[in-house]
Amino acid sequence: MAAHGVKTLIYSSTCATYGEPEKMPITEETPQAPINPYGKAKKMAEEIILDFSKNSKIAVMILRYFNVIGSDPEGRLGEAPTPELREHGRISGACFDAARGIISGIKVKGTDYKTHDGTCIRDYIDVTDLVDAHVKALEKATPGRVGIYNVGTGKGRSVKEFVEACRKATGVDIKVEYLPRRPGDYAEVFSNPTKSKNELNWTAQHTDLQESLRVAWRWQKSHRNGYGNALVMSS
Repeated sequence: MAAHGVKTLIYSSTCATYGEPEKMPITEETPQAPINPYGKAKKMAEEIILDFSKNSKIAVMILRYFNVIGSDPEGRLGEAPTPELREHGRISGACFDAARGIISGIKVKGTDYKTHDGTCIRDYIDVTDLVDAHVKALEKATPGRVGIYNVGTGKGRSVKEFVEACRKATGVDIKVEYLPRRPGDYAEVFSNPTKSKNELNWTAQHTDLQESLRVAWRWQKSHRNGYGNALVMSS
C-alpha cells in the first residue's frame, strides 16, 4: 500500500480482539485478549498497522465490528456465502437456510453460559449502519494519526432472542437443535459506542433486530441462488 501511494486505510477489525472481557460494555480501552484464531489474527494485523503508522503519514481508522447482520434496504446487496462457508457462517445465514428448507434446522452450540437464558449474547449491528460508520470514519481520517472505534449498537441480544426474531421475520417456525458449547466462543459481548458517537458523529440507527432480519429475508427470498440470478423483489 505504501509503495502504491495509498494515503488512507480503514481496517475492518473485530470485537473478537477483546476476547471475553471481565467488564461490559466493551470500550476501545478494554484490554485485547483474543481467545480464538480469528480474533488473534485481527489483533496481529492491528499491531502491524500501528507499528507501520509510527513512521508513516498514512491516515488510519481501525473499526472493530461487532456482529453484522442485515442487507441493503433497497435490495441491491445481500449475504450469499459460498457453499464451503455456509457450515461455519453467521447465525442469520443458518436461520435463513432453515427457513428456506435448505437445512432441516439450526444448531445452537451452548446453553449453559452465564447469561439470562444460557445462550451467548452478541451485539448485532445492521450492515447499513456499518456502511455509514465507514463513511464517517473516512471523513474524519487524519494523516499521521490512527483512530480506533467500536462499531456496535451498545445492546446485547441472546442467540435464543435472535432465533425468535428470525422466526417472526420469516414467518417460519425454525427448528433448533441445542448442542454443547463450541470452543473459542465467549458468553457475552456488547459495545459501548460512545467514542464513535462523540468523535465520528455516528450512532446505530437500525436497531430493530426483527426489522433488520426482515429486510435480509426479503433479499434471500428474491435471490435464491445468491448472485446467480435475481427474482422480482417482494415484501
